[in-house]
Amino acid sequence: MSDAYNPPDLPLDVLHDDHEIAVVNKPEGLLSVPGRGDHLADCLEARVRAVFPTALTVHRLDRDTSGVMVWALPSHAQRHISLQFERRKTKKVYVARVQGDVAEDSGSVDLPLIVDWPNRPLQMVDFERGKPALTEWKVAKRGQGETRLRLAPKTGRSHQLRVHCLSMGHPILGDPFYASGEALEPYTRMMLHSESLALHHPDGGKMHNFTAKAPF
Repeated sequence: MSDAYNPPDLPLDVLHDDHEIAVVNKPEGLLSVPGRGDHLADCLEARVRAVFPTALTVHRLDRDTSGVMVWALPSHAQRHISLQFERRKTKKVYVARVQGDVAEDSGSVDLPLIVDWPNRPLQMVDFERGKPALTEWKVAKRGQGETRLRLAPKTGRSHQLRVHCLSMGHPILGDPFYASGEALEPYTRMMLHSESLALHHPDGGKMHNFTAKAPF
């Protein structure tokens, strides 16, 4: 998998939009927000604003992760949704294909994470300085030397699902940072997708659940 940034040339996949929010299906390989330098300017934020000029960012997905993202349109909606993320009022479910057969049918990983400074942006488990990170998981399918998991992060740490899967001994297939050998080389993308995001709508507070089927 190349380190060069070659974002996909795909039309914006809008799952829902109204006067308060826009929900889109982020493609794999596209930055959520611009990176440093003109060569990293193309990102989902820019593409969303081309269609929804007032769009404001409230959360991110890693470049190599695909799936559901929400954007606030007025500023009060940004505050409303951001607080939901901070207070863990949103519900997120990811699909991942991981290496090997996960023995149990469900479980959780409760391991604190911190940036691995000499190797940033990599993250690592650190029981003394790390921030709390909790992921619940369930097996959806096993076979052919891999397991399909549904992951429900209860916190939103950087690379949380990637490091937690690695800590289980089952790295996410195609992960350019945490997988190696047979878990990395045959794959053209990282097998991690944000399948659903549930949140309270800024107008009225009703819970809405937005979904996008995993492309793998």
